Amino acid sequence: MNEIRKNWRKWLYWFMLGVAIIIVYKALDNFSNVVDIVGKFFSILTPFLVGIFIAYLLYMPCKKIEEIYIKSKSKIISKKARGLSILTVYLIILLIIVILFKFIFPVVLESITDFISNIQGYYETAINKYNELPEDSIIKGEIVEELINYIQNINIKQYLNFNKILEYIASAISAVTGVFEIFVTVIVSIYILAERRQIIGFLRKLVNAMFKEKTYKNIDKYFNNSNEIFFKFIASQFLDAIVVGILVTIAMTILKVKYAPLLGFMIGLFNMIPYFGAIIAVALSAIITLITGGVSQTIWMLIVVIVLQQIDANIINPKIIGKSLKISPLLVIFAVTIGGAYFGVLGMFLAVPVIGVIKILVSDYIDYKLKNKEIATGSGFDWQ
Repeated sequence: MNEIRKNWRKWLYWFMLGVAIIIVYKALDNFSNVVDIVGKFFSILTPFLVGIFIAYLLYMPCKKIEEIYIKSKSKIISKKARGLSILTVYLIILLIIVILFKFIFPVVLESITDFISNIQGYYETAINKYNELPEDSIIKGEIVEELINYIQNINIKQYLNFNKILEYIASAISAVTGVFEIFVTVIVSIYILAERRQIIGFLRKLVNAMFKEKTYKNIDKYFNNSNEIFFKFIASQFLDAIVVGILVTIAMTILKVKYAPLLGFMIGLFNMIPYFGAIIAVALSAIITLITGGVSQTIWMLIVVIVLQQIDANIINPKIIGKSLKISPLLVIFAVTIGGAYFGVLGMFLAVPVIGVIKILVSDYIDYKLKNKEIATGSGFDWQ
């Protein structure tokens, strides 16, 4: 009987291996069809995936507001704390969207439209000023000449006009423009937030059933640490970007810099990308200010923006973040560079929390190996 069972397992193993080889061969033989099928599957799942992502971002605000409602003296409010917290968060989001579309976006779009309509004049002014420079000027050179010739051959208005910008925006959000997709996304996020305790409990049980106790504890530990890092970074960077954008816009308006709302919005948005974002945004702002306002205004603008950036880096940002992520600036620059090279702007933005999680994993692994080595040798290291 044991011999029959052993042979049956052996034949089952070879049968499953053969089926797996055939599946892999067919998949490679029809790779384009497989890619189309997988792509279509993920496009169908897009509303669900976006809903899960929104629920993830809103988890912490909902949790904090729910804790406030639970402490309420009213039993009705305390009992309905979770539903009220979700409703409150979505009402706040709706209010923010209304404010953006009512007050902020129209001003920014007006600046963009005006800049595009006058870009040819700004370009000609810049070229004239460049031609007026002495021949031995440090700015004049072969690289700059080639860049000017390249720009002259580009029809800028073909790519930068109001209708084109609307087309770019429409194509960027085409994945979620449908009413049904938006409805599904919102409903999925609400259900996940409402049933988050049950979902997390199920996932904990599943992981506990699949792995040993020690592995389960490690997964739980790193999952919680990763969540803390992501929530802290995303929330703090978003809030910091709003503060910096408002301060820069006010300062530029006082200096009478043209397109102050546009430049302030751009600097605030780019400020969400560590190190590189601020440099790129300030450089672009300096070029635009130089063209529209001259050298003197550009110098004052740079002085004010750099001072505000330093205040943000040393006072505002640490206050918002609270406890630092304790990541070396060199490591941050490395992570942002790699993230940007492989995943674009999103990779640059998420590089810091990802490298923070990797740092924790590597540090714990090193500590674990060194601890085992000390136990094996019976002595530790003398680092002095």
